Amino acid sequence: MSGQRLRVATIGTGYFARFHLNAWSRMGDVDLVAMHAADAEIGRAFADEFGASAVFDDVERMLDVAAPDLIDIITPPASHETLLGHCIERGIPAVCQKPFCNDLETARRVVARARAGDTLVVVHENFRFQPWYREIRRLIDADVLGTVMDIRFDLRPGDGRGVDAYLARQPYFREQSRFLIRETGVHVVDVFRYLVGEIEAVDARLRRLNPAIRGEDAGLVLFGFASGVTGLLDGNRLVGHPAANPRLVMGELRIEGSEASLRLDGDGRLSLRRFGSGAEQVHDYVWNDVDFGGDCVFATSRHVADHLLHGAAIENRAADYLTNLRVEAAIYRANEGGVRVRIPDV
Repeated sequence: MSGQRLRVATIGTGYFARFHLNAWSRMGDVDLVAMHAADAEIGRAFADEFGASAVFDDVERMLDVAAPDLIDIITPPASHETLLGHCIERGIPAVCQKPFCNDLETARRVVARARAGDTLVVVHENFRFQPWYREIRRLIDADVLGTVMDIRFDLRPGDGRGVDAYLARQPYFREQSRFLIRETGVHVVDVFRYLVGEIEAVDARLRRLNPAIRGEDAGLVLFGFASGVTGLLDGNRLVGHPAANPRLVMGELRIEGSEASLRLDGDGRLSLRRFGSGAEQVHDYVWNDVDFGGDCVFATSRHVADHLLHGAAIENRAADYLTNLRVEAAIYRANEGGVRVRIPDV
């Protein structure tokens, strides 16, 4: 497909779909040829705003008539297996929003079907494409931190308080029986794997603080990495953190290495403290404060487009993403059993 334009169609018009549609509309080598909308009025409004050529109320008809090069699925997990099945039947590459599928077994079925049909399926796991994590990875690769010893993320979006928690933006959060890890913690799992490598085992203590929701909204997860690094996720959706926009980073990250320690704050600032120094120094880098998470939706979508148009390497293939879901399942098993769980056992 090198040198051609990419014909993209989307499925979904919920809260997060706006970020996806805006990203595609900003790419000069992408044509938004179609979108599927269950609500015709919303679909027309989105099409007018983002320049989609056509709106469909039937997914299969859209795939057959619009003949897209890529489908962007921005819908809840229960719909993923069916929608991806339609794409795989036609050999159309797809990028799919997370949480990916209803559960690990469903995701495994989808991956097996995609492999059999030789069809690309990518999970839209966008946190690793946030600019601060790309820069942190560059610093690790450049050996600025030396040997990494431990990594910690304090998840503190502060949006989970009270009887009306999550109603204004993503009300379906309230009904998820598994919430903190499945919805948000899996982002941290993927970031940890991206930054410091594969996870061998986990231990977890999860709890629900807000009785207005079904699932857990706080907890501690301890990670053991194959490299010997130790990791910690300390999550609490009721508590905030210092940030102009608490949803920008959704918390704070710390990494300690043999040569330097690094801190990411809630405003996307990176600070380094060299070994032997008592003071941090701000590490300057360039990023855009656009849409969600430092324009990470655009970066993720651009990454997929560059793979299809120019053959660039691709991250987060669904087959690779299964590891995140295995870690997620292990976290819940560790919490339920009160034991450490090895990932190879999941």
